[in-house]
Amino acid sequence: MNMQEKNKTFIIAELSANHGHDIENALATVRAAKKCGVDAIKIQTYTADTITLDCDNSFFQIEQGTIWDGTTLYKLYKKAYTPWEWHSAIQNEAEKLGLIFFSTPFDFTAVDYLENLNVPLYKIASFEITDIPLIEYTASKGKPMIISTGIASLADIDEAVNACKRMGNNDITLLKCTSSYPAPVEEANLLTIPNLAQTFGVKVGLSDHTMGHAVALAAVALGAGVIEKHFILDRSIGGPDASFSMTPDEFKTMVDNIRIVEAALGKVSYELTDKVMNSRKFARSLFVSKNIKAGELFTADNVRSVRPSDGLSPKYYGDILGKTAKIDIEAGTPLSWNCVK
Repeated sequence: MNMQEKNKTFIIAELSANHGHDIENALATVRAAKKCGVDAIKIQTYTADTITLDCDNSFFQIEQGTIWDGTTLYKLYKKAYTPWEWHSAIQNEAEKLGLIFFSTPFDFTAVDYLENLNVPLYKIASFEITDIPLIEYTASKGKPMIISTGIASLADIDEAVNACKRMGNNDITLLKCTSSYPAPVEEANLLTIPNLAQTFGVKVGLSDHTMGHAVALAAVALGAGVIEKHFILDRSIGGPDASFSMTPDEFKTMVDNIRIVEAALGKVSYELTDKVMNSRKFARSLFVSKNIKAGELFTADNVRSVRPSDGLSPKYYGDILGKTAKIDIEAGTPLSWNCVK
């Protein structure tokens, strides 16, 4: 599977917890994503019990200055997870509409479950990038791997990439990510995107938690081949991710503008189109600016560089000055070597 068509960004709508535990919301979200022009819909495959422990001691309390402070990890994931029995229905809806459906597994059982659904690729979440056994097991399935780097050091990223390669899987896309919800624009550090590509020799993209779409557009301009954003039908649905998720109108605006950026990026070219060649008519050239008699000197007073381009190139201005006119020349005449003695 080739996610990234030439010069086309692979755009992922992340369903995440944005269904309010109503499968009809989930299916409607898939249909809305299709209308926005996305390429893929992504979910997350875990339960509270596969991702953490049902424990409320201090280790499991969320008190890091996040939008989820005041609860425990178990309670958060109990509220946020997508029931596994919905996966097939969401997948069928997505694929019926021509969207790619895939997921983020959070443990081995999730990988096995998704293998039974024959998903075409896998995403490793930022907070799982240090779980090398999980990455190895997922990569061993031979599907393209997308890995978010939100909490990763350079060494963490290197270990994750090497884990995939040890499994014979070299189809790796690293996503620049800021694991803050929502993420401050000034912490996006998008210049990391081309550096990731250069450092690790892999495809690159952005998992974006900033508000709006400006950061995503800039990422595409810097070489991101994948853009992932959280998507919700309506923020009134609520849920752990609602506040920083995009609504359909917002998402469509982003997709449309990404396609404009792609078209604008084009290719490295110094070729002049017919329209540009026509515009060259109005480039500058040397014209006689005052009437000149035969034998009279060309001076800065009677020769000027002006638009349009019918006369000699301005680069000959210094060569013309001081020479004499071969014939009478009327003001407004484009200068040519035939006029010069």
